[in-house]
Amino acid sequence: MRTASPSTQAARSLNGELDLPALGATLWRKKWQVLRPTILVAVLALIAVQLVTARYASESRVFIEGRDNVYLRPDADRDASTTTVDEEAVTSQAQIILSRDLAREVISQLKLNERPEFDPALTGVSPIKAVLGLLGIVKDPLSMTPEERVLTAYYDRLTVTPVEKSRIINIDFLSEDPALAARVANAIADAYLVRQREAKQEQAQSAGQWLAGQIDSMRQKVEDAEAKAEDFRAKSNLLMGANNTTLSTQQLSEVNTQLAAARAQKADAEAKAKLIRDMLRSGQSIESTDILNSELIRRLAEQRVTLRAQLAEQSSTLLDNHPRIKELKAQIEDLDNQLRAAAEAAARSLESDAKLAAARMDSQIAILDQLKNQAAGTNDKDVQLRGLERDAKSQRDLLESYMAKYREATSRDTLNSTPADARVISRATVSNIPAYPKKLPTVLIATFATLILSSGWLMTREILAAPGFIPMRGDHFGPDGGAPRVSTMVSEPRRSEPSFVSGLDDGSIATAVDDLRRAGAAGRQFAVFGAVPGMNSSKTAIRLARALAEDSRVVLVGLASGDTAIRGISNEPSAGGLAEFASGEGSFGSIITKDRLSPLHLIAAGHAPIDRTDILASPGMVTNFDALARSYDHVVVDAGAVAGPEIERVAEIAPHAVLVTDTLANAATTSARERLLASGFGDVRILAAAGSFRESAVAA
Repeated sequence: MRTASPSTQAARSLNGELDLPALGATLWRKKWQVLRPTILVAVLALIAVQLVTARYASESRVFIEGRDNVYLRPDADRDASTTTVDEEAVTSQAQIILSRDLAREVISQLKLNERPEFDPALTGVSPIKAVLGLLGIVKDPLSMTPEERVLTAYYDRLTVTPVEKSRIINIDFLSEDPALAARVANAIADAYLVRQREAKQEQAQSAGQWLAGQIDSMRQKVEDAEAKAEDFRAKSNLLMGANNTTLSTQQLSEVNTQLAAARAQKADAEAKAKLIRDMLRSGQSIESTDILNSELIRRLAEQRVTLRAQLAEQSSTLLDNHPRIKELKAQIEDLDNQLRAAAEAAARSLESDAKLAAARMDSQIAILDQLKNQAAGTNDKDVQLRGLERDAKSQRDLLESYMAKYREATSRDTLNSTPADARVISRATVSNIPAYPKKLPTVLIATFATLILSSGWLMTREILAAPGFIPMRGDHFGPDGGAPRVSTMVSEPRRSEPSFVSGLDDGSIATAVDDLRRAGAAGRQFAVFGAVPGMNSSKTAIRLARALAEDSRVVLVGLASGDTAIRGISNEPSAGGLAEFASGEGSFGSIITKDRLSPLHLIAAGHAPIDRTDILASPGMVTNFDALARSYDHVVVDAGAVAGPEIERVAEIAPHAVLVTDTLANAATTSARERLLASGFGDVRILAAAGSFRESAVAA
């Protein structure tokens, strides 16, 4: 029997899993196979990073501002100085920074084409690059134009990155000269701003040219519109008066005002006359009323007041019949009569004024009606005239707007007066720390990667180098997925155990199963034999296997010819068996079936015309049974009768035996036991069964 070396034991699988401790032990034993390439790569990486020319990085930052063309913006939006800049706009500006025109400008400004760093042809192409170019791996520098070589080197060192969720663009540049890296980064930012201003200047100039043409056209349109309005006004007799209104409208307004004044004057005179007459009828004093604004009435009232004062004074010393008293009273009465006469005259004057105002009002009403009739006849023409005037006004407003924009555009047609849409918020500075190569990270990554690859290569080699490695067609043995996976099959050295006889009991299966469970390794992989010819061992093997399968994973393998008992309990009676597997017509995945009444797995002898001797002599059969032993808790082999030279081969696949006999006191039983021990079985258990076992079939 072959045994696996300690190194190949790492490839073993127990219950479908790799033996990780064994793999770890193998790695430790062969650690120098991993450490040598790892150390070598670490040293080479360290040398490489020391030999590679260092490059220094400098960064400038540009902020994109939101401005649009103020010259063509509507007047309602003139106060808005900025507009929203979206992510696509920032990305577009980054592409402008990467444009070849801007690159040529920077290269020409800093004379990068005169530096060997950017044009390797100045100092000669290295042999390595020349060979790689001939092989087509890289582009041959000598086959490129000088401008292409410089641009290629320029773009290899330039990185333009928009900062996420912002309007900032980073401009990074690498160079062997740290000062040059800073100058190039700043030159790119400055050139970008200049191009922005140039674009604005071109925009202003183009806007001014367009506005100039529009102004000339608009002037003619305004003149035509205003001339058309004036011509229509003259033809329609809609002459203009004061306050920019037509004469008819102005006359209508004036007559209406005069009519209102006459109406008010009439009402005022009539009211005053009525008030005076009412006061005269009621005998009220009228000399102090505000409606009588007469100098005569005021003098008469003053004289009456004087006389009344004298009367009062004289009455204090004279009687009523005194001539002086009578004289004063007569004078007062005469003054009262004069006042009434003056009031009557004032009332008649007011009534006359009222009549005059009424006559004037009638005249104004007649004139107003005449003007209304005239205005009604000119309404349609007036509407047309207002439409022409509005059109002329809108044309003039548009002309004035264009002229204002033109003046603003012409004031910004120089480069210095045009604002850019961006500004530099951080200028590049000289860096003394190389950005490339990152020496320590490069060495660590190369070392770690080599360590992982070397370890993986060693483990894979050890697994694949294991003897008996057989890739399975399926993921598992059993058709229902219940059986464990088996990825590799190797044999293990078997311990030599002293032979002994156990199980001398009344034939109870339960007792035999308990004995096998307590036996440890001796009960995990055993063959069931019949002690005498004709003794049917299949029924006992099935009962033992079913009892063990109640709490363990068990597979029953049939080696007896014509194992109808195993096929009778299988859920796939037509499935192949060991004969097909040995001839290469099947795999473990196709020959393992299940017991219909228990969790037991089954492998029949097969349909092919191959006997037990040929099956056991097939290559790799021993390692395949060892794999079954690692995948199942118990492997039970129905070996048939103790006969034939292949008994020793059975001992290799099942080193322990259970001998089924109908009686212990039997020379055939003793002979069979000794034959098994002599064939290499470590121990033989004898199971005494009832006589009905002989030549009887096993019921499903």
